[in-house]
Amino acid sequence: MRALLSKRVGGPETLVVENLPDPAPGEGEVLLLVKGCGVNFPDSLIIEDRYQFKPQRPFAPGGEVAGIVEKVGPSVKNLRTGDHVIGWCSWGGMAEKLVIDEKRCIPIPSDMPFDEASAFVLTYGTSYYALKNRGRLKAGETVLILGAAGGVGLAAVELSKAMGARVIAAVSAHDKLTLTKQRGADDGIIYPRGTFDKEGVKSLSDLFKKACGPDGVDVIYDGVGGDYAEAALRAIAWDGRFLVVGFPAGIPKIPLNLPLLKSCQIVGVFWAAWTEREPKEFEASVRELLAFYKAGAIKPFISERFPLEKGADAIAWLAGRKAMGKIIVTMN
Repeated sequence: MRALLSKRVGGPETLVVENLPDPAPGEGEVLLLVKGCGVNFPDSLIIEDRYQFKPQRPFAPGGEVAGIVEKVGPSVKNLRTGDHVIGWCSWGGMAEKLVIDEKRCIPIPSDMPFDEASAFVLTYGTSYYALKNRGRLKAGETVLILGAAGGVGLAAVELSKAMGARVIAAVSAHDKLTLTKQRGADDGIIYPRGTFDKEGVKSLSDLFKKACGPDGVDVIYDGVGGDYAEAALRAIAWDGRFLVVGFPAGIPKIPLNLPLLKSCQIVGVFWAAWTEREPKEFEASVRELLAFYKAGAIKPFISERFPLEKGADAIAWLAGRKAMGKIIVTMN
């Protein structure tokens, strides 16, 4: 089998495609014939040793896959050869075959395309956990989504609408705003790129406040970080919830007088750890997401597809914040 490997610390340019022996499933594991692998921001971090997990090299990046069960190991109870599944694995997904614990696989409908399936569990799973479990988003509330045209951001747009909320999408370009409105956003903001001085943060905050209205916004979904975080927090409503999702613009520094004055909450969203700690809740959430999918309320938007030999380019494209919706790596 072929795999895209990280053999030394570095950016996407350090990745190489090599042939490896086919792995064999062990106790409670299955061997997947991988059809597609979703590309996500952690893929750019893990190859540079900047992620929460640091796997032993060589390893393949890629944390969410879709494929066909080719073999089952001993004691596998719920899957059989030929099943179509989604799998989440933290790393290892950018390979033609993958051994994975059956507990990390969910069967999918036979009519669900593999490319959509490989772009499903991490983005929608993260956003649903953020909005439902951590943000307690209610119908009729307003949510501001930073980085709304990216993978998790666009998923948050669709899910917020499915949950009955008013959605304000914050993006960096007109084409991204158009996309978010096509996927359900009610209003939108185009913000400038870059780092900001004190006056710049104030101007950005005024932009958010104008869009959110005098009473502020109930939930802020921050998948951007950097100087955008403080500016957005200044537009939050009394008793609002600020969701910390990611930091492609850098880890922000928040003045703690702001949550005091707004009596708001700053809430961390660590989806991967939650799936391990609360597996039954996670499985229930995936079933709910698949029900949304079957009803047509959510559907992955795939903007780019890269073959495995171009997988490094896919990660670089995402890390450069050029992506809209999801990018996937496909296998032959």
